Order: sequence, then C-alpha cells, then structure tokens
Amino acid sequence: MRLSELLAALPPALAPVSVRGLDGADDPVIRGLAIDSRAVAPGDLFVALRGALADGHHHLGGAARLGAAAFVVEAVPEGVDLGGRPAIVVRDTRRALAPLSVRFFGDPSSELTLIGVTGTNGKTSTTYLVESILRQAGHEVGVIGTVEVRYARERHRAINTTPESLELQRLLRAMRTKRVDAVAMEVSSHGLALGRVDGCRFAVGAITNLTQDHLDFHGTMEAYRDAKALLFARHIAPGGAAVIHLDDPWSGSFAEVVHAAGVRVLTTSRDPTRGADVSLVAAEVALDGTAATVKLPDALATGPLQVRLPLVGDFNLENMLVAIGIAAALGISAEHIVAGIGAVPQVPGRVERVGADMPGAPTVLVDYAHTPDAVEKLLRTVRPLARGRLVTVFGCGGDRDRAKRPLMAEAVARFSDRAIATSDNPRTEDPLAILADVEAGLHGLRRVGPVALASTEQSYAVVPDRRAAIELALSVAGPDDTVVIAGKGHEDYQIVGRERLPFDDRDEARRALARRGAA
Repeated sequence: MRLSELLAALPPALAPVSVRGLDGADDPVIRGLAIDSRAVAPGDLFVALRGALADGHHHLGGAARLGAAAFVVEAVPEGVDLGGRPAIVVRDTRRALAPLSVRFFGDPSSELTLIGVTGTNGKTSTTYLVESILRQAGHEVGVIGTVEVRYARERHRAINTTPESLELQRLLRAMRTKRVDAVAMEVSSHGLALGRVDGCRFAVGAITNLTQDHLDFHGTMEAYRDAKALLFARHIAPGGAAVIHLDDPWSGSFAEVVHAAGVRVLTTSRDPTRGADVSLVAAEVALDGTAATVKLPDALATGPLQVRLPLVGDFNLENMLVAIGIAAALGISAEHIVAGIGAVPQVPGRVERVGADMPGAPTVLVDYAHTPDAVEKLLRTVRPLARGRLVTVFGCGGDRDRAKRPLMAEAVARFSDRAIATSDNPRTEDPLAILADVEAGLHGLRRVGPVALASTEQSYAVVPDRRAAIELALSVAGPDDTVVIAGKGHEDYQIVGRERLPFDDRDEARRALARRGAA
C-alpha cells in the first residue's frame, strides 16, 4: 500500500499539519506499521507514540537505521537524521494510529460480529460466557481480554485489557484469516479514552457496572463514566444494540447516551419487577455453581429458562444476565443460551478453587477482585458459603488510585474473621506506604502479629511479603475454614519497581497446602 493511500484514511481532525519529503515522485510502498523502533522492518511506517515510560520520538534514528520507509510524528527532534525519508507531522500520533491501522489491515471489524463488554468488574467472565454461548450457536469465536487473546486454538498472553489500536487491528485481521466470525472483546476505559478501539464497530456493546477504579487516570467518577459511555456514543454499528444492567446506579446515565445515539437497547436486572428484557426469577448459589431461572424476551422464549451456571459467586449472576442480554440482542436461540452457560469453563483467577483434591485442606479461592465493589461482592458471596472462619489475603496495587485502598480494606473487615494485608503489585511505590493506606480501612479488626493471628478473634496482620502472607493464611486455617486470596487472580507475575517477577497466587497456594499436608 502506498503511503498516500494510508494517509488518506486520516479524518480531517487528524489531517497532517505538515509533510516533509513526500511528493508524487516519492510515495513509498508501506509494507507494515510499527510503534516499537526495535521491531521496525524495511518498508515499515514508524508511528512515534508518546507513552508514560518512553517516547517514540527519541527513537526515530533507530527506526530509520532499521529501514523505516516513512515516519508519523508530532515533531521531528532537532538533529535527527531520517535519511531523507518522508515525515508526516500530525497533532496526535496515538489518535492517528487507529485509522492508519484500520486502513492497512482492511477494516477487519466490518467482517466480524464484534461484541464489546465494558465495565469496572465482570468483563472477563462475561466474555467467557458470551464465547461459550456463541460456540454452541455454531460460531467460530475469538476472545480479546485481560487474561489472554485466543482464537482458532491459538492462545497469547494479554499485555493490556484492550490492545493498542495497531495490535488490535492486526489481531482482528488474523482472526478473520483463521475464519473467526465473532469476537467477544473486553473494552477498557483506557482503550476508549485513548482511542484504541477507534474504527471498530460493535454489533453489541454492553456495560456490566461502574464502581470506583482508575481515578488516577480519569480523575473523577464522571470522567470515568464518560469514557465508558464512548462505547455507545461512537462505536456501535448501524443496526447494533446496547445492553445495560439496570441494577447499576449509573445505568440511567448510560441509557441517556444510548438514547441520544439512537441505538437499540436491551436491559437486564436481577429484579423481575423492573420490567427488564432479561431478568432473574430465582437462583440458588453454592460452591459448585449456581442454578437459576431466567426470563428472556418473548421473541426468544415462551417461558422462563432453567440454567446451570458452573461459575461460583452470586455476582456471576449479573455477568450471566449481561451475557444473556448480548445473546438476545444477537438473536441467539434459548436452547443455545442454556447450553452455552452450562458449558462455560472456569475463568482463570475468578473464584478459582485451589487444592480441592487435598485431604484436610481448607477451601481456597483465588480471585482477581481489586476494587472496593469487587471485593465486597466476592466476600458477600463467600461468607454464607463458608462453614468455618473466613480468612482473606489482599493488597492494593501501587501507582494506582490511592482512594480505593481503605475502601477495599473496609469491605474485607466487614466480612472476614481474619485478614492479612500484603503487597499486590507495588510497582514503584513503597509497599509499606501502600499498606499504611490499607490499614486506614481495617479499623473493624484488631491488629496483631502474625503469630497471634490464629488465636485472636476478628483480627488482622500485616505481612508485606505476599508469599509469606499466603503461607500464613493457610497455616491458621482449619479444614472447615475458607481462605480467599484476592487481587491478582490469573496474573502469574508481581510488578516490583519496573520488574515483572514470576509469581502466581494459585501456585503459591498449592505449594503452601502441600507443605501444610506434609507437616
């Protein structure tokens, strides 16, 4: 593709401010796009992005030496030698990257049934449910989200919940090449605010909930809400639909955006008196799953559906309802909905049970809950299912929203008999400073040393080393007790400083259980 053809994809608001070295006689063929100067191949268009840790403008020379055919920049630094190759100056390279990527990869989302799920909590579980339902309905499905990217028997580790626009368009084209026809995708507030999904058109967009998170990036809950609402305001395909969960306090705001955009809407609710299109009639939650009765729109079912959801957790009923709403919006049959829900696999790190086969072990549950609302919902579900004491291990991430730390701790204190405050991903913050913020919310429990934790009612200990904290929790728990390890879920690393160190809560719990059994 010629450079001029690519640049024609830029809308007026992103049109080049100036162009250097491009005329009719020098319109290079672009063989690829790159945003990492180290990955540039001869013939690539290098787009220089300004990031939190690095600025691509500082690496233009390296990209030129590796054979970049042209550059998209916000400015050309003084003294940088681009080898006489074209430099296109735009106001915002990150925003320009999306339409360039869409054009280069041939607008793959227009060839797919794209389903976008946004919300603070529940995105991953909802996409797993949607994937399972669509598979039962005969679709070849791809998934893009927090845990991984998978399609056509391929699996790749996810770096961001929503990939950068270049990687996203590359993925969608690769999926279509492998005959994928439907994609269930987690759409983060960052992905929406930073334009990563620009150019994507979703057959269905859904919002699970909105609770406090990412205020370090958005600043206020209103700004966070507005970022989520972009899914409905800008990215629903003609004839597409929105799914809104009415039980969320912010649902009215999203309904207003949907109405203003002229998008068809389906609603879900746990309350059958709300008049939602999809509603929960009854449910029975246990540690081995949930039995539920669900009402669907009359066009899909003449009576309530009886479903068996293998996922643990009362909050998964909300995710299930949203997934059913998405299926209803797509016209999936009731038969395939029931089969898909029943066949959904364990979602990694979402109320995932560890060591169930070990005799005399406590019930150990690992979960990704890392917001006040998610922690409260998790523990509110587990509390009545626990035969003995509830022991919770948790921490809060560094370089992130500080205000949520005591709120998470308050939820832990309300439901737990014992708690251990520890490190999550401290990143560049002092772990002890993070724990000081956490302790402000643990006033409902008594602080004790690790040795006294087992013998002191309604108590907590502070153990900065996460491995030692998990070991302590499993040493004080009896066979009838339940241990919840919250915050990291599926993650198999811990970020300390700027390093990703190998660490998996599930593996650590298994090792601690094995040592406990041997003792």
